Order: sequence, then C-alpha cells, then structure tokens
Amino acid sequence: MNKDQYALTPPMGWNSYDYYDTSVTEAQVRANAQVMAEKLRPFGWEYVVVDIQWYAHRPGSMRERFQYIPFGVLAMDEYSRLLPDSERFPSSEGGRGFAPLAEYVHGLGLKFGIHIMRGIPRAAAHAHGKIKGTALTADLAADPSSVCRWNPDMYGLRDGEAGQAYYDSIIELYASWGVDFIKCDDICNTDNLVEHSPGAYARKHEVEMLSRAIAKAGRPMVLSLSPGPAVAEQAWHYQKHANMWRITDDFWDDWRLLKAMFHRCELWQDHAAPGCWPDCDMLPLGRLGKGFGEERSTRFTPDEQRTMMTLWCIFGSPLMTGAELTKLDDETLSLLTAREVLAMLPCKARQVLRDEEKAVWTASGPETGTRYAALFNLSDAPAWVGASWEELSLPAAPGTELWTGEALPLREGGLSACLPPHACAAYRFDGI
Repeated sequence: MNKDQYALTPPMGWNSYDYYDTSVTEAQVRANAQVMAEKLRPFGWEYVVVDIQWYAHRPGSMRERFQYIPFGVLAMDEYSRLLPDSERFPSSEGGRGFAPLAEYVHGLGLKFGIHIMRGIPRAAAHAHGKIKGTALTADLAADPSSVCRWNPDMYGLRDGEAGQAYYDSIIELYASWGVDFIKCDDICNTDNLVEHSPGAYARKHEVEMLSRAIAKAGRPMVLSLSPGPAVAEQAWHYQKHANMWRITDDFWDDWRLLKAMFHRCELWQDHAAPGCWPDCDMLPLGRLGKGFGEERSTRFTPDEQRTMMTLWCIFGSPLMTGAELTKLDDETLSLLTAREVLAMLPCKARQVLRDEEKAVWTASGPETGTRYAALFNLSDAPAWVGASWEELSLPAAPGTELWTGEALPLREGGLSACLPPHACAAYRFDGI
C-alpha cells in the first residue's frame, strides 16, 4: 500500500504524553476519546494516540529518580513483541492486545494510534527470543551498539533479514489490533538532537524497514517519526518513507521554544505535501503535566496560544493536542475548534519576512485557491507588523480576520496591524 494514499491532510488528534507521561490507563484513554468524539471530531480531530511505555509495568513509580525505569518489567509475547500492560489496559488480557481499545475508539468514529520505540526489546535479545514466522532469534536482529540515550528498553535493529522480519512481525500484530497511527521514537534524530552531527539520522535504515513492513501489512497506518530536529538535508528520505517527521525536540509551553519555531518552519516550508508533513510537535494547551508530578495549566498566554495555533495551521503542521480533554476549559475548546483557522490546513505556505521582532507568512489553499496572510509580533512590546501587497504576492484586497471575524477594509500599500506582545493576526482573502 502506497503511504501517500493516506494522511492526505495533516493528521489531527490527541496524544496522552503531555498530561500522563508514561502512566496513561485504558480508562483515561477511553474518557479522552469520548470527549474528542463529542466536541472535537466535527472539526477534523480524529486520532487517539497512546504514547510511550504502554507495555511497561508500573511506569512512573520511580518518577523522582527515573522517567524510564532501567530494565523494568515489560509485557511481551512469545515472539518478542511488546504487549499492553494488562494492569493498566485490562481489555488486553488473554492476548487481545489493543484490539478491544481500538474497537472502542473506532466505534466513536475515530482512529487509534500507539507510540513505539524503534528496535527490539533488550530483554528479548538477551533471552534469544523468537521472531514470528522465522527460525531467527532476537539476538540476531538486535544491534547491541545502538541504544537510545534516554530510554533503556530497546536495542536498535540491524539492517538485514532478522531485523526486517521483526519489524514485519510487529506491524502485522498492530494491523490485527486495528492500529491506524504509529509514532516511532528515537528514529527521526538519533544523535542527542544535534542536527548536523554524523549520527543525527543514523538509523534511516530502520525507517525504511518500518515503511516496508507497513506497506506489506496492507493496512493504512500513518508513520510519524520522533524526536527532532529532523535533518533538513534528508528531507527527501523522510518524504519517501514517512507521513510525519518532527522538526523540533519536544515542544513545551515556553515562549522561547515557540519563537524558535518560526526559524524551523522556514527551513521546512517547501517540504509539505499530501501524505508528507513536517511536524511542529504537540500543542501544549489546557491542563498538562500530571504524569510529571506538576499538573498545571499551559504557561502560554492567550496571545501566545493563538500564535502557536496560527503558525501550526498556516505552515501545515499536523495537530496533536496533549491537553487532558476531560478538563477542557472554554478558552482551550475555542482554540481547538476555531474553524476558520483550522481551514488553513493544508496550505502552500511561505514565510515572507522574519527577524527578531516580527514574522509574516502567506499561503494559498491548494484546492480552493483561498489566500491567507498572518502577522506575528515576536517582540516583548506592542508593535506594528506588516508587509506590502507585493511582498505578500497579493493584490490589494479586503479580507476577514480569522480569530475575530472582523472585516478588513481595503488598504492601499499593504497589510499591517498593531499587535500586543507575542500576538498575531491572520487574514483570509476571498475572490482574488
């Protein structure tokens, strides 16, 4: 199956990590999925993704010392494949895996996804575990020189028959569960997040192996690669083998990180296409951080939240919210359901100008031809931000501000607005 036949628009959904870290349970996933179905699905939100260590027993129980417990107890089948921890995901008992949970999510009209670490469990390699459908064993597939710097669960896979057979076997299992989305970690950038070091994309063969396994399984499964920053020189490879790839390290609610995303989006603005989406990472909105021991509301100001949503949408990034959906406040819900802003997905976008104080983007809808422009005040004080119609490649035209719905009268010379610190304005221009 050709990966470019699905994820034709940037995937939108919920991911458990920002609120639950490693500790999410089945009941919590079901509760968030129900809220998504009721409140967000009409606006395009559809993926429900269980993030890291769903296979680990009592993860987070040593959080004061470790995010990932070294050599913890992992649920695994006879073929070296990780299974959901049945204490946290009781419907998985009896070898059913995530199939019952996926069925529940599908019953809500949504799609189901899981996080995986690249490679094979180290415990399976040490035990010479079996690989389904072959006489090969896990120790032959594992590359003992390849261990994630921050999670001790896995060895990377060798580029060979055993490694491919193992990836084929896990993707076959996920397809049987009804998985629609796979977020693979420690694979988009594998050298401690240094973009231009020799090992930054050292495991590209594992991306290829996963891509082949998904094509062989015959089930549409979005392949999302983490963490970033992705290596720009390898854009062609990400586009060929994956549907999404992270262009940044883990993104949190810190203005400095948000301001830096304008540079990252500039680097990747020419590489978005149906089935291939540079990923700005999750939207840290609403209630966050319970799994990290610091439950709180987002630190972003209301203006910064609008700036983030506007940039992600005009750039064409996938949208994954990490908010605890059962605790959605009206302000966060209004951001996630801003239909006119979400309508910019996907666009053909370009950054017109950027410096330390401001940024301006313009875009056009690929099907409707609708034109957009967004002004961003990156400074710490109120400021005028603008660009000429020539810079925007637009004729002088009236428009509509997307967040307020206010009409923009025709202005000669260009588009400009006086914006509060870290704020934005986004405009739609029809009929030009």
